[in-house]
This record gives sequence, structure tokens and C-alpha cells, in this order.
Amino acid sequence: MNDIHMGDRVRMRKPHPCGSDVWWVIRIGADIGLRCAGCDRRVLLPRSEFFKRLKEVLSPNSQEK
Repeated sequence: MNDIHMGDRVRMRKPHPCGSDVWWVIRIGADIGLRCAGCDRRVLLPRSEFFKRLKEVLSPNSQEK
């Protein structure tokens, strides 16, 4: 489950207020940086919180949503 890479698209369990549940991984470290695919909002989540909220890892070239 720790096979997250920069540029991956991930689907989270709950949608963002904009309606999108797909995010781009933009930073990996003690915190995981995410950018919303719907509205481009950027957030930082602690690594433990990120893996609790993660639903699935999409391929970077996936055309879903």
C-alpha cells in the first residue's frame, strides 16, 4: 500500500466539497501533498491520515472523472 508516487491519481473515500473525489499526488514525505482534480485546491495530509482516507490508486493516465 506504500507504493504511492509523484503524479499518481488517487481516489479518496469522501469527495471534496467541489464534488470531485480524484486527487493528484504532488508531494511525498512525512506529509502527502494532494491537488484536487476538480478545483485545483492543494492540501497536505499526514501520511497516516492519507492511507486511512485512500480508496484506490488510479493510473496517472486514467481518464476517469
